[in-house]
Amino acid sequence: MFILIKTELGDITAELYAEQAPVTVANFLRYISEKTYHNSTFYRVVSPQNRADNFVPTTVDISVIQGGIGMEENPRKHSPIVLETTQQTGLKHLDGTFSMSRFEPGSSNSEFFICVDDQPELDFAGKRNPDGQGFAAFGRVIEGMDVVRKIHACRAKGQWFEPPIKIISIEVLS
Repeated sequence: MFILIKTELGDITAELYAEQAPVTVANFLRYISEKTYHNSTFYRVVSPQNRADNFVPTTVDISVIQGGIGMEENPRKHSPIVLETTQQTGLKHLDGTFSMSRFEPGSSNSEFFICVDDQPELDFAGKRNPDGQGFAAFGRVIEGMDVVRKIHACRAKGQWFEPPIKIISIEVLS
């Protein structure tokens, strides 16, 4: 199954892996069908230490862009879903991987991120979170990594784009 993300900086096409991550893909598709992501944003960027406008001290560097309707409470968000770990799915956080944002295992709902370069610390047993459960990978960019990298390079204050990058829509292609 394929999706198209239209942003103000260009389009991103991704393949979703419903067989490997059925709960996560079904959740993401629910938000797409409800048009939750229409007029949403990529609002957060996390980069390695070599980017002065984005550096936040951490023991484990990663490189991602995060999008959705925001991390705060929102009536458009559904109940959180179970964490489908990369140990369970066999997927990895490689360059262009789509994954669900979370705080604790089982807390993902609407927010997602895209990896810029390979990010093994986001996989099961990775060190990004102390619980070692990693994040739920569920798809991968097949066209538009140049757009992802262009978004990743946009101006930020700390980990927040200034201004956020508009997501015009996310639609299912097939």
